[in-house]
Amino acid sequence: MVVSRTEVNGASRWRPHPVTAQPALPATSRAWHLVARPHGWPKPADFALRETPVTEPAEGSILVRNQHFSVDPYMRGRMNDVKSYVAPYQLDAPMDGGAVGEVIASNSADFAVGDQVLHGLGWREYAEVPARHATRVDSSAAPLSAYLGVLGMPGLTAYAGLLEVASFNEGDTVFVSGAAGAVGSQVGQIAKLKGAARVIGSAGSDDKVELLTKEYGFDAAFNYKNGPVAEQLKEAAPDGIDVYFDNVGGDHLEAAISRLKVHGRVVVCGMIAGYNDTEPAPGPRNMAMIIGKRLRIQGMLVRDHADLQPRFVRDVAGWIASGELKYRETVVEGIENGVDAFLGVLSGANTGKMVVSL
Repeated sequence: MVVSRTEVNGASRWRPHPVTAQPALPATSRAWHLVARPHGWPKPADFALRETPVTEPAEGSILVRNQHFSVDPYMRGRMNDVKSYVAPYQLDAPMDGGAVGEVIASNSADFAVGDQVLHGLGWREYAEVPARHATRVDSSAAPLSAYLGVLGMPGLTAYAGLLEVASFNEGDTVFVSGAAGAVGSQVGQIAKLKGAARVIGSAGSDDKVELLTKEYGFDAAFNYKNGPVAEQLKEAAPDGIDVYFDNVGGDHLEAAISRLKVHGRVVVCGMIAGYNDTEPAPGPRNMAMIIGKRLRIQGMLVRDHADLQPRFVRDVAGWIASGELKYRETVVEGIENGVDAFLGVLSGANTGKMVVSL
């Protein structure tokens, strides 16, 4: 995998983009296509980078030159041909996902050439986007890539999942799995900012554990590869936990159920540990504890919390500006390395948000 660098709060690459017109459109655009349904772990052969023609945008649409696109764990599920909360990727068609870029041609009164926008047609160099599906963003307020991470879907997931779904209360003890990722790192920091008594995180390397405690302010963290999760969590949370924010599932969920206090809450955001399983994984062996502890376990989808967007942007932008909330991005350069970046997310190669820059 080709990872160019890890950036802290975007500072190392942030350069406002000048507003410029592009009189001549490119003839073609490269886009990643899914060409085979993965069985287990995806393979590079399941994908193909193909050229597609570029034309003037249709009425009510804009043509965007993508500058960054997002690769996220949820995309693995879209590669299966199964009914879910989001439509599966179609074979031999361009994949999609979050992207930010510059308008280079417009057939909409709502956008002009040079505007910078967030939209849902990533995995490609150029995208024709219906204007109603694009949102104007400002690179003078934050680096463009931040709108895919800390100020985008992962950030809102963390904010809504902790404060609304988990019904977080000041004084809670919070455990976050996948805590060095784009969502988990914000969950832990927001919990501290909102008055958590103790925040614990798990991650997949000693370097990430150090990042959680030294930079993000977690009270404790552990490397889940260094021993049984249940034992390490018990040591980190001897008095139990009130909230578990689950990005991993599997042994992490089982361990959390054991440590949750009466009336504890679990937010099930993701279960990346099982995304590539070819057989159903066994459930936690301690499910009976849910009854006696009167636990609440709730799944979440970020799209259910769009009403929180204005408050989320206001709060998080303020915390970033004040230095109270920190974030990192793992940047992969070049569309040709897009699949490598996605596979890296599934294996935990990223610290913070994984972004492909074009």
